[in-house]
Amino acid sequence: MDGGRRNVMSAEAKLVEMGLKLPEVPVALGSYVNVVRSGNLLHLSGGLPFDPERRFNGKVPSEVSIDQAQAAARQAMLGRLAVIRDELGSLDKVTRIVSVQGYVNSDPDFGDQPVVLNGASDLLIEVFGEEIGRHSRVAIGAASLPLHVSVEVALVVEVAE
Repeated sequence: MDGGRRNVMSAEAKLVEMGLKLPEVPVALGSYVNVVRSGNLLHLSGGLPFDPERRFNGKVPSEVSIDQAQAAARQAMLGRLAVIRDELGSLDKVTRIVSVQGYVNSDPDFGDQPVVLNGASDLLIEVFGEEIGRHSRVAIGAASLPLHVSVEVALVVEVAE
């Protein structure tokens, strides 16, 4: 028995079960680093949705549909998970997703940024489960984003010491 705790699949095993492969850790494109560790917190810089097979460029929803933008948010978060794994050696060392900050390259009258960012948030809950993966969040519309991408995500993660 496990003392009454239910048997929860590890994040690494969940990625395999979901058929997801994390991308290569991207090189920082400026005067910053991908992640800073302070105590038991990882502060991850904003990540863009890099995918060699798809482009996620343009304003939501006039150039990029909400569904495409959700896929972009999910892809950006996969890149952030790669950074976490690179830093820690395993996603299983994550004890809590604390917060997510999401930016959507939006048309001026677009107001569904939270719907777009569900693509990133839902992935975290799928991989880490409700207890670890549910987080606070900010979803902001932006006039422009780096490289004209449709979505950028950053996050704060608590890890085992």
